[in-house]
Amino acid sequence: MANSSPSPIPVAAVGTGNVGKHALTQLINDDRFDLTAVWVSSEAKAGKDAAELAGLPGSTGILATTDLDAVIATRPACVVYTALADNRLMEALEDYRRILAAGINVVGSSAVFLQYPWQVIPAEMVTPIEDAAQEGSSTIFVNGIDPGFANDLLPLALAGTCQNVQQIRCMEIINYDTYDSAPVMFDVMGFGGSLDETPMLLQPGVLSLAWGSVVRQLAAGLGIELDEVTETHVRVPAPEDFDIAAGPIGKGTTAAIRFEVRGMKNGNVAVVLEHVTRLRDDLCPDWPQPAQPGGSYRIEVTGEPSYALDLCLSSPNGDHNHAGLVATASRVVNAIPAVIDAAPGIVTTLDLPLVTGHGLYAG
Repeated sequence: MANSSPSPIPVAAVGTGNVGKHALTQLINDDRFDLTAVWVSSEAKAGKDAAELAGLPGSTGILATTDLDAVIATRPACVVYTALADNRLMEALEDYRRILAAGINVVGSSAVFLQYPWQVIPAEMVTPIEDAAQEGSSTIFVNGIDPGFANDLLPLALAGTCQNVQQIRCMEIINYDTYDSAPVMFDVMGFGGSLDETPMLLQPGVLSLAWGSVVRQLAAGLGIELDEVTETHVRVPAPEDFDIAAGPIGKGTTAAIRFEVRGMKNGNVAVVLEHVTRLRDDLCPDWPQPAQPGGSYRIEVTGEPSYALDLCLSSPNGDHNHAGLVATASRVVNAIPAVIDAAPGIVTTLDLPLVTGHGLYAG
């Protein structure tokens, strides 16, 4: 659904959590956008002004609601969807279907497999989204940092300067001790849990569901059809009791996780997504170390020539985890104009033009 008007783009925000509050901040402050509505998941936030939810001074006159229909009724050109989907997957997909069928474009940070869903999730989960987009002549783009630009835009740009490529490896090497989301840290990832129990993230097939989109899109960018996608992981216990932002970690419970999702071609690992996740810097010293204290992303392209790129995030307003949340939000918010102008359906980084930061200079 194209919007050719030079006036601000009417947008709505769905979700005001760790990523959503940063998206909301930009939607309020960025002159390119005009906020029409905010959806929240809890009655405790309902009725609050958008500025308060974003931690900004003053007021916008836009009060949060738990009613998605009320958001749709404001007729935004685009919805920024950052609501948590890990523990409410089918509800999130139904939200997308309803928004798209109403003729409203969507950019989002979840569910992450929608970065590139084909051959990653069953067709019966993708088809309703695609059908709704065609029905509403609307477009959806899901991205962020990981899955997102750290393992699609950047590695494929490097690969595009090679004569040949044997492997692309994308790594996240981060200490999650300041990531303040108990549902993600404890329920999804299993930190602080028994090593005898398998958390949601490490159930068979879940890693390939969550990050299969990364290896499938990298393969598509290289023009190859993968033979299979495999996964592997290892967990390490805490040597003693300690606390993180999300809560306590008991001695002997999970305190570090390392996993890989591998795209195989002719018996070789063609593309791979690897996460090295610690809750303390001194854990697992033999595992890959970040390029800066706290964490970084690393891209390794093996070919002619080969590359190793360390991506270090920082912010004057917080640590590396804060910077990553802002980057995730801004990646999709800044893509709004391109998504509005794109063809209806699910679009990926391979489909969109380069988003350059036009209009963002603040010197």
